[in-house]
Amino acid sequence: MMYSAMLAAVDPNRIRFPKLGLELTVKSTAFTVFGFTVTWYGILITAGMMLAMLYLFSRIRKFGIDSDRAIDGIIGGIIGGIIGARLYYVIFHWDHYAGDWKAIFNIRNGGLGIYGGLIGALLVGSIVCKLRKVRLLPMFDIVSLGFLIGQCIGRWGNFTNHEAFGGNTDNIFGMTSGRIQQWIAANYTDGSVVADQPVHPCFFYESMWCLLGFIILHIVSKKWRKFDGQIFLMYVIWYGSGRFFIESLRTDSLYAGTLKISQVVAVISVTTALILLIIGFARTKRLGTDYQLYVNTEESKRLLAEADAREAAWQEKHGKKEAEASPILADEPADKSDEEIKKEKDAKIDALLDEIAAKAAEVKAEAAEQPAGQDEHPEQ
Repeated sequence: MMYSAMLAAVDPNRIRFPKLGLELTVKSTAFTVFGFTVTWYGILITAGMMLAMLYLFSRIRKFGIDSDRAIDGIIGGIIGGIIGARLYYVIFHWDHYAGDWKAIFNIRNGGLGIYGGLIGALLVGSIVCKLRKVRLLPMFDIVSLGFLIGQCIGRWGNFTNHEAFGGNTDNIFGMTSGRIQQWIAANYTDGSVVADQPVHPCFFYESMWCLLGFIILHIVSKKWRKFDGQIFLMYVIWYGSGRFFIESLRTDSLYAGTLKISQVVAVISVTTALILLIIGFARTKRLGTDYQLYVNTEESKRLLAEADAREAAWQEKHGKKEAEASPILADEPADKSDEEIKKEKDAKIDALLDEIAAKAAEVKAEAAEQPAGQDEHPEQ
């Protein structure tokens, strides 16, 4: 009873990192607009998506893909990812949502399963890419780098929700908060995890793992990509391996019986990807110079050339409209002074007068050479 009273007295939103000497108040709600609550979780997830898309479109041509065709697949992947992540989480927490259907659609406070998100994004994105005639393997390569960016940033949404933590630890990154302590006290009544002691910040471990993975795979994609699909398979191996070990620390995992779902999925994913990666390298070595990355194929070059032609036509069309709307600005660069512009116009006028004078002199000379009394233009 006394212990419960002590926990209740702790500020639920106060997060402490004892060994780092850090203490700060972190609320899940960022702000409220017209009665609608906007959470930091949603903001960070969105920020991760936006940064991932900026990276994708800055490099997508390096993988031989036309961004105009790819955008539909990416949007489809985002929608599929959100739906898949929510379904994955709800399925394994069905007892909580069975009596409240409206709660299924409320994701502002968390409740997304990353593996479900990946499955949904790849499934829906693949269907749209097929319809738009976008090659899947190079698309998977560039998108997997975007996944790492999104996951790296999105995991901090767990921090603002005081979730995705592990068991007790005395390492330098150990953290605690009133909300974390209350959750542990309610769910670990056997004392296997002590509520008032620091716990592993698993969200932080995974965020840093994804950041390191992005840096490594970004470099590999620029210098050592041997076949289409390689970066995606390496992503699955990298993320799955890290997630398996990080999940072993967590106290709020999804379970199927006594097994942690994320660890089971990680083992299956990593094993499959490793086998496919070995096959891919062996096949590429066997084919030698006969194998081409998609970016080097005639199909990719043709599609990119068509995209460039469309862009050039668009620029020309809109450039003419801008020139018609503002001919002075179109003719004269904005960085020139009024005096320079006046001198250039005077020079153009002088050149035109000289040209007219020369033409007049030429006509006069031709007239002088004609015999007297002969019409210049005789009747026909």
